[in-house]
Amino acid sequence: QVQLVEHGGGLVQPGGSLRLSCVASRNIFSFYAIGWYRQTPGKQRELVAVITGGEITNYEDSVKGRFTISRDIAKNTVSLQMNSLKPEDTAVYYCNARVTMPTALDYWGQGTQVTVSS
Repeated sequence: QVQLVEHGGGLVQPGGSLRLSCVASRNIFSFYAIGWYRQTPGKQRELVAVITGGEITNYEDSVKGRFTISRDIAKNTVSLQMNSLKPEDTAVYYCNARVTMPTALDYWGQGTQVTVSS
């Protein structure tokens, strides 16, 4: 079993910045990929940013150039630096870790609220 604990959500004004972090209970190098999703009421959870074991990153189009995902293997941590935040970034953000062996499994954190409002 894997535990993922998120930190760093909160309230920020439009144009501001927040940094989310996710600490995993085991070496993040063991995951096929680790990243962040977000969800708003009535909508499906969507991918925000992900980084693979080979350090390939992928971002949702609306956050490209504003968000940066990074990882610290020594601290079992993946972070999401969010700049130039917009009201439409308001959501619950979830850390996700995916393994593919021996079977495909997704692990989720408890979620952290990000609210962008003046």
